[in-house]
Amino acid sequence: MRRDRIYTPQPLAVGASAELEGGARRHVTQVLRLGSGDALVLFNGDGRDYSARLVAAEGDTAVAEVLDSGLPEPEPPLALTLALGISRGERMDFALQKAVELGAAALVPLFTERSLVKLKDQRLEKRLRHWQGVMVAACEQSGRRRLPSLAAPQKLGTWLAGLPPEHAGVLLHHAAARALPELPAPAGALTLLVGPEGGLAPAEREAAQAEGFVPVRLGPRVMRTETAPLAALAAMQTLWGDFRG
Repeated sequence: MRRDRIYTPQPLAVGASAELEGGARRHVTQVLRLGSGDALVLFNGDGRDYSARLVAAEGDTAVAEVLDSGLPEPEPPLALTLALGISRGERMDFALQKAVELGAAALVPLFTERSLVKLKDQRLEKRLRHWQGVMVAACEQSGRRRLPSLAAPQKLGTWLAGLPPEHAGVLLHHAAARALPELPAPAGALTLLVGPEGGLAPAEREAAQAEGFVPVRLGPRVMRTETAPLAALAAMQTLWGDFRG
């Protein structure tokens, strides 16, 4: 029988008790309506699932006893980073959610010339917490035991300047001369750069190429900003990653 998976950021250990915080507590008691004695699975992003049983679930309290720890999630054959121009509302949520489901190891939201979303101070902090929640929910649903990292939103130029010299990167552009399958297999890690609505400006593409990003296209069609990165991630996982079984 399928058991509900709940994320909690605290350390977990067999035999110890875990008092669930805010969002996790409300989800367990108000959404799932679990009670004392019910089984669930906890994970904290360290790579393991922990079998647990609720020992208290009433009012503002939900406490679980950790019964067992599962096998660690295998390291991916290809560590994929998605650097994505920030798009509006549900488009960004959808892209982040599906990138987690497709196995991205790291996500980097970027402010670009054509970004239509303006975020700073409290609005930026609130949106970052929201995106983190989207990613956690995607891990809970998909069975991932490692929580992908989420970088603080930053300007594209700042991010490019901070990349290590040995990085391998791919830039999606519908008019690129090369197709994705023409690239040689990457050695362990690959960064995918995708623009927001309207794509990256020509100067931004040139800056990315100057930092070693290889322009590639995905077939003959122009895809939306929330579709293109997901198609590319799925293709990369098929070519070089864990879709190969």
